[in-house]
Amino acid sequence: MNWAVIFEPQNLALYGQGIVTTLGLLFSSLAVGAVLALLCALALTGPFSVLRWLVGAYTYVIRGTPLLIQVYLIYYGLGQLEWIQARWDSVWPWTHFKQPFFCALLAFSLNTAGYTAEMLAGAIRETAAGEIEAAQAYGMSRWQVLLRVVLPSAMRRTLPAYSNEVVMMLHSTSVASAVPSMLDVTSAASRVYSDYYLPFEAYLFAAGIYLTATFCLIGVFKLVEQHLLAYLAPRKN
Repeated sequence: MNWAVIFEPQNLALYGQGIVTTLGLLFSSLAVGAVLALLCALALTGPFSVLRWLVGAYTYVIRGTPLLIQVYLIYYGLGQLEWIQARWDSVWPWTHFKQPFFCALLAFSLNTAGYTAEMLAGAIRETAAGEIEAAQAYGMSRWQVLLRVVLPSAMRRTLPAYSNEVVMMLHSTSVASAVPSMLDVTSAASRVYSDYYLPFEAYLFAAGIYLTATFCLIGVFKLVEQHLLAYLAPRKN
């Protein structure tokens, strides 16, 4: 084993750039996906059957196909459409489809939105009827009940499941290495492997980076859960 190669300045810089790309992709896709998930969850639990059907079909397709296929369809597939090719040199937002990071971000955002929307919609449906009745007794309108009671309660109860989704998205960012010119942690490991023929050291070091990031994310979510879900903890006598 030759760990000295991994800790050479140029290789550490390579991994550092990969960490920046990985975390940037993760947090950007989570932010965009959270907004889309909220809108989709409201549509899934709303009164309009057409919206429920359309969003339900979207989440079904997203959850039923591999993330790698989704990345390929956006990065390679959309670029084959003539009406996009005719616009991606000058017309926004099609100009972004030439950028690997944007394509990966779009794929990851749509993917996490599909999963998160179903989790949040399930939590909204499971909101206790007593909470809604109490809010209505105070004279709140339908939207006030939704914004002040249903959504905050549903988001708190979704938090443990959402933490798993965030960790899974962190691991899934390795799929971005399939996009050319994307230098994430996995791509950095692949370059070190191809340059020095050290697969064990290169990928084990990458695994250590993912493990450390996972540990940090889990720790943050544990703290948030302890704060927001403290009322669910059993009372001490």
